[in-house]
Amino acid sequence: MTVIEQIIADRAAAMRDKDAERVVAAYAPDVVMFDLAPPLGTTGAEVTDPSGIRAWFSKFVGPVGYDVTELVVTEGADVAFCHSLNRLAATPHGAPEGFEMWFRATVGLRRVDGDWKITHEHTSTPFYMDGSFRAATDLRP
Repeated sequence: MTVIEQIIADRAAAMRDKDAERVVAAYAPDVVMFDLAPPLGTTGAEVTDPSGIRAWFSKFVGPVGYDVTELVVTEGADVAFCHSLNRLAATPHGAPEGFEMWFRATVGLRRVDGDWKITHEHTSTPFYMDGSFRAATDLRP
């Protein structure tokens, strides 16, 4: 496993463990994130502060399922990027049952003081172009 593959695997494990500090540990201080949830983008301390993801974890009963599949990594000397299809599953507090959804992820990394750090993360779901504009969270790879 390459260093970058290990970073992605460690973050997936941190998601499953609901460990907010580990989730944000790989981010560079100047990270830019285009996440599934609003707003359109967040940067820097808004992303690297673990309190946001900790609050999100608290919305779920029990474990969070999180898997990274079809990971493809392209690595240069100081810049790398990867893309994958990711699965998220959880049960919100008060919900009669849990949910499962797949989404797309692209992660950009840069060497910062000799270590690989995530400088850009973009996650998305397709939406139906039938006029409903409904997120296509029912898709499976």
